[in-house]
Amino acid sequence: MLHIKIVAVGKIKEKYLKEGIKEYSKRLGAYVKFQMIEVDDEPCSEKHSLAEMERVKQKEGIRLLKHIEEQDYLILLDLQGRGLSSLQFAEMLATRSLAGQSKIAFIIGGSLGVSAQVQERANYVWSFSKLTFPHQLFRLILLEQIYRACKINHGETYHK
Repeated sequence: MLHIKIVAVGKIKEKYLKEGIKEYSKRLGAYVKFQMIEVDDEPCSEKHSLAEMERVKQKEGIRLLKHIEEQDYLILLDLQGRGLSSLQFAEMLATRSLAGQSKIAFIIGGSLGVSAQVQERANYVWSFSKLTFPHQLFRLILLEQIYRACKINHGETYHK
């Protein structure tokens, strides 16, 4: 059984997002062991300097990597990553499982991005789209795609 965790900067505040995340987390329970970890975001002024931006990414990066184990296959969500279709993503999860990498971690960084250390640790950098999504909403979108991939890999139907 796959062990999947999402490690994300910031806390979910909106009730509708919490409810959606709870629903997909429950659905995923039939397919994977799932864990969602939220780390604190680092305060940053509106008009931040490059140095302050790097400081924020470093501090958040330390918090994120604290939850990543050596054996985790780490997928970083980033606009600069490679795109995958839902079928390709399902195949990636199946391939990781067959290769004995049953622990998969996803990182969703803060609004300024992630530190170089997080980027270097990533096994795969994935971009959903060239669009920018709110970080809190993106967690729900990612959960839906993980659920969709599980349904695909189990040969079960799911809406298109």
